[in-house]
Amino acid sequence: MSNQSFTTHRNRILALAGVALLAVSLAVGTTLMVGDAGAAGIPQASQALPSYADIVAADKPAVVTITTKMKVQDTSADGQQQFEQQFGPNSPYDDFFRQFFGEENPFGHLPQQRRPTQTAMALGSGFIVSSDGMIVTNNHVIDGATDIRVTLDDGQQYKGTLVGHDAKNDLAVVKIDAGKPLPTLSWGDSDKLRAGDAVLAIGNPFGIGTTVTSGIVSARGRDLHNGPYDDFIQVDAAINHGNSGGPLVDADGKVVGINTAIYSPNGGNVGVGFAIPSDQAEAVVAKLETGAKIEHGYIGVEIQSVTKDVADAIGLSSESGALVAQVVDGSPAAKAGLKSGDVVTALGGKPIATPKDLSRLVADMAPGDKADITVWRHGKSLDLSIAAGKGSEEKQASVDNGNGAQPGSAMQSDSALGIGFAGLTPTMRDRFGIDPSVEGVIVTRVANDKPAADSGIQRGDIIVSINQQPVTSASDAMKVLKTAEKAGRKSVLLQVERGDTEMFVGVPFGNA
Repeated sequence: MSNQSFTTHRNRILALAGVALLAVSLAVGTTLMVGDAGAAGIPQASQALPSYADIVAADKPAVVTITTKMKVQDTSADGQQQFEQQFGPNSPYDDFFRQFFGEENPFGHLPQQRRPTQTAMALGSGFIVSSDGMIVTNNHVIDGATDIRVTLDDGQQYKGTLVGHDAKNDLAVVKIDAGKPLPTLSWGDSDKLRAGDAVLAIGNPFGIGTTVTSGIVSARGRDLHNGPYDDFIQVDAAINHGNSGGPLVDADGKVVGINTAIYSPNGGNVGVGFAIPSDQAEAVVAKLETGAKIEHGYIGVEIQSVTKDVADAIGLSSESGALVAQVVDGSPAAKAGLKSGDVVTALGGKPIATPKDLSRLVADMAPGDKADITVWRHGKSLDLSIAAGKGSEEKQASVDNGNGAQPGSAMQSDSALGIGFAGLTPTMRDRFGIDPSVEGVIVTRVANDKPAADSGIQRGDIIVSINQQPVTSASDAMKVLKTAEKAGRKSVLLQVERGDTEMFVGVPFGNA
């Protein structure tokens, strides 16, 4: 399964709530403004505000600061270097982008210069779950660490040893030997949390010292598109860099979450924080404490959502399931008989409503586990059997170098969809650097006010199949489109190859 980055830039930033570089936090000069609590115009409370002092007094001694040393490298490179690394110098894709997109290489905006590897210190939080020194934190707090130091609430510092970690769940367990019993925190029941419940976040933001912030549960089940286990608790308690790995506790002082990420336009707290639910974390931590290696299942497919247009195109009655965009050659999915264009509707008897459902169920499988998998193919439901592989298996599809039939060269267009295409002639393949093994038709024109453009089809895309029927010439493509239109289909399903990415796009006839 493919994962996406945890950091998102769209006028806002999704930032990991830990791993604050100490050099950064120490270099920032902060002025603290002290106001007059008794200033005029501020009404006096008619009754005392509720106090969390007893909870803090009980829990704070079990919260720790984790400092790590790690090797860091600025991996940014000159845009042209990165372009050449991917496609080679003087790549035919240079002409491709210029002709079809009217621009130079698309990586030109990237920052320049590669810096040498350096050593940096990073900061996070954690909490003690057993008196012999087992500590829970986020995986991203210790990821890549060459040295781990744990500082207790009383200031005592100890060397930490990594017992186990699970990147998919973003959880890790670190052990210290303090030579004495240590205070601990107990797990709570995150399933009982409701929006509006009071919570406290405890940790060491920016290295200023153990800090407590209060708030409420803002929402449950948030998906940040970081991995198959995204099911975050959203809170408005202040969470900042350095809080990662610290506990989120309820009104009973029990751990109901692990503070992990923030959503912010500037990287600082704006009242939108996220925590891993304790009911998800507790079982994983129990395994990590024993030193057991956490292995997640892998089947080797790229999947996408089933939109209304896709459902209409393939005859599905609802917009549910996971559409298989690509099957990795030699993967468990390929061995089980899954094909590009299948819609997975159930795995192990459990229904699949979204791609996320499939990702989670597969990740929950251990390598070697077998399960029945139900797919929708060519208008019928089909049951197959699949055995999960290891999540670390190579996921790149191999290229079939067989010689296919030579596609026709004629250009044709469909006015209803607003799309023009042409066959892949040897000259065109040479000109645009298209591998001989790639079969399909190339999109030469997309009308701005037509359905193809609205659905995201772009000039230069390769259409591999239409309604799950392979097309190798422009005349083939036109035939399939006209047949679908005459049959009263509301939309068509295009299998599109764009660079190294394959996807399915449903394009409606109704908007023509």
